[in-house]
Amino acid sequence: MKSITTARKHLRRTALIAGVVAAVALPLGLNASAQASAPAPAKVSAVAPRSVSGTPGQAMTRVADFYGAYIDAKGDYEDPDAALAMALRRHYLTPDFALRLAAWEEENGVDGVLRAQNVPARWTVTDNGAVGHGHEVIVTLTFGSGDTTQKVKLFVLLERYDHIVDIGTTSNR
Repeated sequence: MKSITTARKHLRRTALIAGVVAAVALPLGLNASAQASAPAPAKVSAVAPRSVSGTPGQAMTRVADFYGAYIDAKGDYEDPDAALAMALRRHYLTPDFALRLAAWEEENGVDGVLRAQNVPARWTVTDNGAVGHGHEVIVTLTFGSGDTTQKVKLFVLLERYDHIVDIGTTSNR
């Protein structure tokens, strides 16, 4: 069963890549012959290119990496990767916090990392500064779309060795 799922996932990715290549290459090929006879006008981009950066060991980057990968693992509705989500928890959370989080989830019936049953449509990560020997990062999760969005603000506390020791709805400051 797992090999069929893996094969489907590979086939979907291959089809997606082929579609992207066709979507980019086809218009370029058609435009090349049309542009050969006319001078190219200067293009002005209305949208600035986006970038994401990070620094190893930086608390905000570490939390952003964790939440991005975790949401990706949980958010594939056709084939969520529960094993990856658990591996990410083992890698990023302290063992003590992982046990406390599992107890919280059992009591509340939702995913403790996301504080929800579903995955967010968007998220942002903001530095909130040093707290004792650790560092606090604010994660804002946006669920839904259009007029029906709900935001959840989480305060993620990292110990000085960059492992998550707490996720809560109130600041540790």
